[in-house]
Formats: sequence, structure tokens, C-alpha cells
Amino acid sequence: FENLYDQAHSDFFKRLKIDHPLLTPSDLRLCAYLRMNLSSKEIAPLLNITVRGVEERRYRLRKRLDLRSDQNLTELIMTY
Repeated sequence: FENLYDQAHSDFFKRLKIDHPLLTPSDLRLCAYLRMNLSSKEIAPLLNITVRGVEERRYRLRKRLDLRSDQNLTELIMTY
């Protein structure tokens, strides 16, 4: 998944890992789905978790990326 996604989106994972080396593989996968502009409802079945689970992962990802409350997670991911 990661290799094919990197080929299609010009080294997305590599750039993200360089800027944020503490991200877990599940964080990176969530970032990929956010980069595809999928909603929490669309991401949930892809990760085999509930919509609430996706929201919790998004919250944890925001903390790992050290985002302020006024910053949009999806917009940040789109910049990579």
C-alpha cells in the first residue's frame, strides 16, 4: 500500500516521516486516507473500526502533529 501510494502521490510518506518521525504505521495510513479527502464515515470500513474510532485516531494524530485547535488536520495533510 505504502509503495504504491508513494508512487502515485510523489513520496508523500517519505516527506511526512521526515517531518514527523514519531508517526506510527496506522497514523500514516490514516494520513493517506485523509490526503484522499475521505470522511470519517468512509475511512471507518477501510480501517475496520467504528466512525468514533476514526475520530479518536484523528484526535491522537492531531496531538502527535502538535496542531493548534484552529488548524485543520486535513488541510495540513494536503500540503504534503
